[in-house]
Amino acid sequence: MNSIFRLFTIIRVIWAFGLYQLPQINKKLISPQKQSKRVFSNIRFRKKLDTPIGPRIRQALVFLGPIFVKLGQVLSTRRDLLTEDIGDELALLQDRVPPFDSNVAIEIIENAFGEAIENLFLDFSKTPIASASIAQVHFATLKDGRKVAVKVLRPGMLKAINKDLNLMKILAFFLEKFSEDGRRLRPKEVIAEFENYLHDELDLVREAANAALLKRNFRDSELLQIPEMIWEYCKTNVIVMERVYGIPINKISDLKKANINLEKLSYDGVEIFFTQVFRDGFFHADMHPGNILVADKGPRFGRYIALDFGIVGSLTNFDKSYLTQNFLAFFRRDYKKVAELHIESGWVPEKTRVESLESAIRSVCEPYFDKPLKDISLGQVLLRLFQTSRRFDVKIQPQLVLLQKTLLNVEGLGRQLNPNLDLWSTAKPFLEKWMKEQIGLNALKRNLTEESHQWANIIPKIPNLIFKALDNVDNNKKVDSKLEISTLLTQQTMLFRWLKLFFFLLFISIFIILVLLYQFVIKN
Repeated sequence: MNSIFRLFTIIRVIWAFGLYQLPQINKKLISPQKQSKRVFSNIRFRKKLDTPIGPRIRQALVFLGPIFVKLGQVLSTRRDLLTEDIGDELALLQDRVPPFDSNVAIEIIENAFGEAIENLFLDFSKTPIASASIAQVHFATLKDGRKVAVKVLRPGMLKAINKDLNLMKILAFFLEKFSEDGRRLRPKEVIAEFENYLHDELDLVREAANAALLKRNFRDSELLQIPEMIWEYCKTNVIVMERVYGIPINKISDLKKANINLEKLSYDGVEIFFTQVFRDGFFHADMHPGNILVADKGPRFGRYIALDFGIVGSLTNFDKSYLTQNFLAFFRRDYKKVAELHIESGWVPEKTRVESLESAIRSVCEPYFDKPLKDISLGQVLLRLFQTSRRFDVKIQPQLVLLQKTLLNVEGLGRQLNPNLDLWSTAKPFLEKWMKEQIGLNALKRNLTEESHQWANIIPKIPNLIFKALDNVDNNKKVDSKLEISTLLTQQTMLFRWLKLFFFLLFISIFIILVLLYQFVIKN
């Protein structure tokens, strides 16, 4: 029964905010008949819907509550699916909602650890310092005197999420079934992606693990601080972490008062981002101003401080290669290469003509080169490529969408700190370095080293594999010879790689020995 009431509430909100006009997102796809029906419905029900569709969507999501606000935030990252005005409007959704009762938060903490709040902390601030759609944060002091932040998951989130998700899936089904524009927006796919994000954020231990990995990746860096997780106080619905101090990144006047070098800060932010992407393949994907502080005192003065690790992105070597080659080809104006990369990735239908895609990409990208290089936005480049790809039915990968969203955030923050920020000159060394690491002798040595642990099992099997293959041929056995040959070739390739490395190291060793002997003879 509750589900039925909730469904009625959603339908009422959709009607009240005029979201039945959603196909207006792309007016070209709406027939004159549909346009006339919409006008008629507005007259019939005497509704004044002068506000553009974007603000109405945002207001409706806020009215429906935290889950729908989170949906709007996720949807705002899918610029490949939305028009620019709606995407910009949804990006305005803030990650703050009214806090829940502090007594409830205390009860959740006590149930999680099986201890009274006074036995866990010397003091606990009942007033939350921050409140988001999924959780809220309180400051506290541990018994040993350490200052900490306590993040508490909102009560009943899983039940509420599953209920709303089921209703969203129903609405998405009908939208795709009966709306041409709905099919283009792929609402079922969006809801599925949204479901993954939400369930990841509901596990606070997972968030703590994300933070620990980022901290480990930057343990030798002077650029980024990650709060330490207090693992003995981490549960699925409660985590306790080191309290950090700093100025929010968007408080420009406060940063200036603290004598923080804004120009250096802007380049440090870009370096942090590209280090995460191209060195680690693991990046913080929710880098809005509320999640970034700058240390304003102590030995970590001027260092970035990252918060909230519920949403992270990861990239494979294939993803990194795809992005690097796309960016480099773009700045060389090699649009054919960009088109070929799209097709080679497998995300474009096989029948797509390279020339057609190349022409579309050229028409989008060429205007950028009327601007100085420092004024070209890499985030916007990626966004435009995604939007162009939409015309060719490209299935954009979620990890790349997260990357594009994060890159736009980084660029926006960087240029807010330093209007003259040249993102390309900062990014180019990372791109070129990564490409160099993928080819040549160093890449060969690294790949052989990574595969070396397999040789103890592989090498003894090669004679038997050869014998079996020959025996099968001699006896005309009905076997899958392609598989046998493929396996054999793979094993041989790996053996040859190992042998190359062995002889290379042997040559180096002999050379070093000869040099040492020569020096010894000279000295004597």
